[in-house]
Amino acid sequence: MGRPDKAKRAAIARRRSDAIDLRLAGVDWLTIARKLAADPAINSDGVAYPQGYGIERYQKGQEPPTDEALIHAACRDVRKALDERRTELNADVDEMRQLEADRLDRLFFVAYKKAVRDQDLTAIDRTLRIMERRARLLGLDKPTKAELSGPGGGPVHVEHATADELDALIALTAPDAP
Repeated sequence: MGRPDKAKRAAIARRRSDAIDLRLAGVDWLTIARKLAADPAINSDGVAYPQGYGIERYQKGQEPPTDEALIHAACRDVRKALDERRTELNADVDEMRQLEADRLDRLFFVAYKKAVRDQDLTAIDRTLRIMERRARLLGLDKPTKAELSGPGGGPVHVEHATADELDALIALTAPDAP
């Protein structure tokens, strides 16, 4: 069978995008599958959808896929398309993160030189702020552990509480509470 050519890949990408759009619009799986089916006999629009579900069977003149097979194909399509979008998004985020780290490196170099050369307290503060931002961006800081405890370090006993009561309790135990 091999890898589909560029035109087929584009048609498959379009089908997957259409499947996601339909699903987001609240359309049920079987309706999606029939709308995107290759065989006009089962396609809800009565047309042969390019690279639609069951294309191999349609091209061979075989019976169309069962409803269950169509639904499975539509679900698989949406899952694959979402995975591809997630992968692209993660790559974009990684690229942006690297760009921001490079910018911070350039700013750090300028501030660090001034801080060390002139012993300028403002430049030292700016250098530390850049270092803190870079550590947050790249996840270099160890996570802080937050623990809520009752009087004397014991457990907090709550049977019934309103959201306001819980907010007040949290505010009392926050590290920067008065």
